[in-house]
Amino acid sequence: MSLGGYIFYLALIMLIPLWAQMRVKSTYKQFLQKPLQSGVTGAQVADFIMKQNGVHNVRIEMVDGLMSDHYDPVNKVVRLSREVYQGSTISSAAIAAHEIGHVIQDATDYKMMRVRHSLVPVVNITSNLSFPLLIGGFLFGALGLAQLGVIMMLGAVVFQLITLPVEFDASKRAMAQLTSHGIVTATEETGARKVLNAAAWTYVAATLVAVAELIRLALIVFMPRDE
Repeated sequence: MSLGGYIFYLALIMLIPLWAQMRVKSTYKQFLQKPLQSGVTGAQVADFIMKQNGVHNVRIEMVDGLMSDHYDPVNKVVRLSREVYQGSTISSAAIAAHEIGHVIQDATDYKMMRVRHSLVPVVNITSNLSFPLLIGGFLFGALGLAQLGVIMMLGAVVFQLITLPVEFDASKRAMAQLTSHGIVTATEETGARKVLNAAAWTYVAATLVAVAELIRLALIVFMPRDE
């Protein structure tokens, strides 16, 4: 790869996730200013949807941090950021419903979520080892070491690929719950969908970058070189 091509590639893998983050934050903030007609908070949305789906063993907690919302399937806890937990806005309802989408996946034994969860311990190990192996292989001219590093990177890429259907499915479940239970009106539905779609793009961007970097490094360490 030429110097110009390499610079373009680096700019691309930095700009794609930056664009995705800027999009989700701007969309999130836009609809954080749009109050729900129903007046319910994100915490109430989460609690209501869980009860409607027969889930009674998951706690809801408030945590600090912007967009720090997530579901912890090990400890059975939905953690919602302060703005989502206390807020009565389109963004707070959409994000809360998305996290409960993961709860419903867990409760219904959604296969892709199970696969992703089972990969976490393996990916944690391979991700921590891949770059030291790559750097060591390049520094000491140990091609086999660098190749092992790329192989270990494959685990993280597979994890990213599996994450995509899990996140999209959670958003699909979220929209179904928000609309079927009348939590959002027809007008508010459009905004909620925009929030969820913008959030999904952060996962798409991360996956694209991970795949591109894996391919680039694989070409370097596995393709035969001219002497």
